[in-house]
Amino acid sequence: MAAQLLAERHGAVLLLQISNPGARNALHPDIYQSGITALRQASDDPAIRAVVLAGQGEHFCAGGNLNRLRENRSKDPAQQAATIDLMHEWISAMRACPKPVIAAVEGAAAGAGFSLVLACDLIIAADNARFVMAYIKIGLTPDGGSSHFLGTRLPYQTAYELIARGQPIGAQRLHALGLVNEICAPGEAVSTALTRAAELSDGPAFALGRVKSLLAAGEHDVLAHQLVRERENFVASLFHHDAGEGIEAFLEKRPPRFNRDAGER
Repeated sequence: MAAQLLAERHGAVLLLQISNPGARNALHPDIYQSGITALRQASDDPAIRAVVLAGQGEHFCAGGNLNRLRENRSKDPAQQAATIDLMHEWISAMRACPKPVIAAVEGAAAGAGFSLVLACDLIIAADNARFVMAYIKIGLTPDGGSSHFLGTRLPYQTAYELIARGQPIGAQRLHALGLVNEICAPGEAVSTALTRAAELSDGPAFALGRVKSLLAAGEHDVLAHQLVRERENFVASLFHHDAGEGIEAFLEKRPPRFNRDAGER
């Protein structure tokens, strides 16, 4: 089955599930467009009072599809830039939505999947959930607003560690750092998030929308500029030889051999 974003109503709550069977819910531009449409419709629909974002099955999202990234290296860089802009439009729609958007995380949230989680207002994670800024492992820089979200919500050294080392971090440590709101048993992230969303949907929708806008008041312009920087750096990194080697090594299941003497070629 093709990658898609499934939408399901639970009373006043809209459940959106990333679905890409066989690829741990890896992302695709079709999902970005569906996400943009769903968030804008939810923003305008008074019957929808909260949104839950999850992955279908055992994982939240494995991030970008590396086979597609490898193919894009042979195309005009503008094509990759346009794809990133579409994903960033989805991130912006999440932040602009006046309804609470809650992430329900099971299994892995990697790369752009982690970025999607960070764009949510609340994060519910299974005890065994794992998060990773996987970009650096294949010679890439972050997108999806993650450099903004981590850089403004964590101490610099912690944000740098997550992005520069690219090592998985567990839900418990992110909870201790204040990024994850609630830990639940494995398999219960969606049900827990739906419960929290239903609680919020019983509250005063107008005031809750104003609360979100107040907390994000200084974010809009900063995030918009950072999304442009992320796009430019991602595209530059993708077309650097390090990314070519990193992607090939990952797909071939071997350690990458980055050229330490090549500089900024």
